[in-house]
Amino acid sequence: MSKAIQYIKSSAVPLAAENVDTDQIIPARFLKATSRDGFGKNLFRDWRYFNDDEGQPKSDFILNNPVFKGKILLAGKNFGCGSSREHAAWSIKDYGFDVVVSSFFADIFKNNALNNFLLPVQVSDAFLQTLFAAVQANPQTEIEVDLEKQSIALPGGEQETFDINSYKKTCLLNGYDDLDFLLSIKPEIEAFEKTF
Repeated sequence: MSKAIQYIKSSAVPLAAENVDTDQIIPARFLKATSRDGFGKNLFRDWRYFNDDEGQPKSDFILNNPVFKGKILLAGKNFGCGSSREHAAWSIKDYGFDVVVSSFFADIFKNNALNNFLLPVQVSDAFLQTLFAAVQANPQTEIEVDLEKQSIALPGGEQETFDINSYKKTCLLNGYDDLDFLLSIKPEIEAFEKTF
């Protein structure tokens, strides 16, 4: 199964909260596993469920609202602040999201996301509010994210471009982790070695 991200067209889940930290994304008590699998079930655990052993869902939390679904998570400003736990990116990806859109990401979270094939798309505050308004008005609204063009667009044509590190862009477009990238340029490396 390819990990590459090139073009995503999907409805979105609007989580309007700002300053969402990594302990809210995946609480520390769930960090015992060393595999990346299974973290999605505890994504936003304390916001999604009442504190009981049966995991009774909180009906007012957005991930528990069946009207909103998709591969894109719309998030408020300063998403992923707090500790440096990589598990935050793991849990979002394992839940089924491929893209997180915010007007600001904490640097460590942003890097962890890129390393785990989760695309963080940073947009202006104004465009983020436009996205939220569109999805709230029509939960079936499909947002288009084109990594090659570095653009994010609404069906009506409103769009913005976003920045991404060129190396990470290459890796995401091809589904490469760091080792895969080195293997992809092995002939060039070998040719360079012969110049010495």
